[in-house]
Amino acid sequence: MDEIDVIEPGEGVFGDEADIGEYVELGVQPLRGPDLPPPVFGMRARISSHAVIYAGVRTGDDLFVGHHATIRENCRLGHKVSVGTGAVLEHHVTVGNEVRIHSGAFIPEHSVLEDGCWIGPRVCLTNAKYPTYPGVKDNLSGPVIGRKAVIGANATILPGVRVGERALVGAGAVVTRDVAPGDVVAGNPAKCVGRADSKCYEGH
Repeated sequence: MDEIDVIEPGEGVFGDEADIGEYVELGVQPLRGPDLPPPVFGMRARISSHAVIYAGVRTGDDLFVGHHATIRENCRLGHKVSVGTGAVLEHHVTVGNEVRIHSGAFIPEHSVLEDGCWIGPRVCLTNAKYPTYPGVKDNLSGPVIGRKAVIGANATILPGVRVGERALVGAGAVVTRDVAPGDVVAGNPAKCVGRADSKCYEGH
């Protein structure tokens, strides 16, 4: 990120070889709090049409953002991150390197996605144990998805849950407690049904 140019002043700061689609909104300020600096992107960022990226975001090289995706303020994304069409990253999300977030996934504030993890389509992470509690905003706890863990399509991960390194969460599972590294869990509530085979991670 040594060589950067402002593509549109006050909206976003990009490295070389950026490809920005039509109707992309950059540098949106949050409704509350002080104004934040424009988002800063690494080299070769590709942002598809109608994506919305807020102020205060910083990313590494080779970012891909799909159509209509939203990345809220103060998110931190590593290198080679893919954010699918219609995915939502709320504010203060931390994403490692080589993370794949598929279309329609919801990643709430204070979630952590470690290097190489894979988030399937329509996955829903949650961070509010008692959503209607008056002090809910002061007690949010986003899930932590461990290195190279795989979360199957339509799975739901409850607040504060840690999915261990190279664990596998089956499609449609509802994960209510921590998942040990390498475990395979499925069902509602999710239970361990085996150990992840190395074939799960070929090319991943």
